[in-house]
Amino acid sequence: MNSTPLVPLVKVAAGRQLARLEGSVPLPVARALTAGGAVLTIASAFLSWTWTPDFPGDLTVSGYPGGLQWLTVTAGLLLLLQALSAYDIRGLRWLAPAGQTRALRLLAVGALAITWFTLGAIAEELGGLANLTAGGWVAGIAVLPALYGTRALPADERPAARPATTPAWQERLVVTAIAAIGLGVFTYGIDTSYGELFEGFLITVAFSATAFFRSGLFERISALLTRQKPFAMAAAFAAAALFPLTQSDDHNANVGVNILIFATVALGLNIVVGLTGLLDLGYVAFLGVGAYTAALVSGSPYSPFHTQVPFWIAALLGAGVSLVFGVLIGAPTLRLRGDYLAIVTIGFGEIFHIVVRNLDGSSGPKITNGPNGIPAIPDISIFGLNLGQAHQLGSFTIGRFANYFFLMLIVTLIVIAVFSRAGNSRIGRAWIAIREDETAAEAMGINGFRTKLTAFALGASLAGLAGTVSAHVTYNVVPDPYVFAGSAPPNSAFLLAAVVLGGMGTVSGPLLGASLLYLIPEKLVFLRDYQLLAFGVALILLMRFRPEGIVANRRRQLEFHEADIPAQGGSADTTTLSTAGA
Repeated sequence: MNSTPLVPLVKVAAGRQLARLEGSVPLPVARALTAGGAVLTIASAFLSWTWTPDFPGDLTVSGYPGGLQWLTVTAGLLLLLQALSAYDIRGLRWLAPAGQTRALRLLAVGALAITWFTLGAIAEELGGLANLTAGGWVAGIAVLPALYGTRALPADERPAARPATTPAWQERLVVTAIAAIGLGVFTYGIDTSYGELFEGFLITVAFSATAFFRSGLFERISALLTRQKPFAMAAAFAAAALFPLTQSDDHNANVGVNILIFATVALGLNIVVGLTGLLDLGYVAFLGVGAYTAALVSGSPYSPFHTQVPFWIAALLGAGVSLVFGVLIGAPTLRLRGDYLAIVTIGFGEIFHIVVRNLDGSSGPKITNGPNGIPAIPDISIFGLNLGQAHQLGSFTIGRFANYFFLMLIVTLIVIAVFSRAGNSRIGRAWIAIREDETAAEAMGINGFRTKLTAFALGASLAGLAGTVSAHVTYNVVPDPYVFAGSAPPNSAFLLAAVVLGGMGTVSGPLLGASLLYLIPEKLVFLRDYQLLAFGVALILLMRFRPEGIVANRRRQLEFHEADIPAQGGSADTTTLSTAGA
């Protein structure tokens, strides 16, 4: 009986089919088909796709795109720019330092995917394909010439040449443009007003990002950000600070605050998991320790201590108490390794959840009010500025959640600074040595227990610091969110998923992972009851196709894709995207 695996046979068959297409038409014709298909794709978005305005975005207007049609325009424009770069046009050569063909194929498939997703959504929501107009059918086939043209292009993978030396002011201008594009993409994603538009946005971003990764553009951007690291950090901070000013809906600012809280806690967990290699499955408890500490001393009438201290004291107390808990929990448990440590940390998280539920004056001392939690936590006042009140900044109104967004942005910067400094210090190198091989590290003179305890305590204190802000943002603290797995973030499973999905050991990885894991359920309502299932599937796919995470440092890329690095053209001094900050 033939035991040849099916997957390799499928790959071989697909490769042979692609090989038959490559070179099936002359190269100039293939390039012309690609560029022409991109133009047709853009033009098709200016036609009417349906005859009824019942579909969101009103796609009945000819001459002006609406809703999801703008995503087709975006996909077509990106495809056209990449196709023009193949003609060696000055100013576009930088788009594909490692070759255009793979990027063009992905962009063509992306344009096809977003267009047919829109047509399928129209048919599904309105009750059949009869709701499509002739313009819709034209749009469905407009990208096919580009799809065939990209498949007929010969493979052109090559090592990326080092870019020419450019003046510092030009590099800083490019960094500013990158920050502006990042702000625009995030703002568009958070402003999407209905589920189909957000799903289309995810499809467009996923295909486009993968295409530019394959073209070597991200590697070049990473090297640029590394060279201009201080300026890149400042540009990223400025772009993040401008986000609340782009929002007229306070709800979106609230989403932004919660993303920053979630991302900051994930960064603290990244010290434990990403740098030190310790699997902590009860980490969200430290966020709860910080939140409860702030709630008890910030003037809530339901606090048994009946005291109100300034916010900076509450923040220090929250971080300090979390640090103490980190030491108390870590001291007896960090001599364990692997699965045993993971089991113990799950136990700590569940013990914390049970204890705060029972400190209600009936089952135990009245401290946390049990399941009712501690409500009516007053807003923070800093230098006489009440963050709970709206303020005017010129013509802009800064609402409550925008105020907390700015505060949380400062906290996030503090955590990023601590993470970066610690990771590049002597103790950071010791953490990485323990992650790689604890036995070898101890043989070289590293005190494994003390080093791991330091990581555990520092990660706990950063989570506690974020928890002090979280308590004031939500007005109350209840025990329900501080579990291993729940219906909504933050919980330990989501925090760990954010670190693994984004990229362990980097700064921007957990920030990106946390943003995706918080924003996707927020926008896709139908996923709220199936979040763990959806994220489980996503993590399985990630482990199969990109085990190092979306944003990976150089070491992890070499671990998983050592044979592929030269083909991608990565230069030896290219490190990570983590310099992009927020």
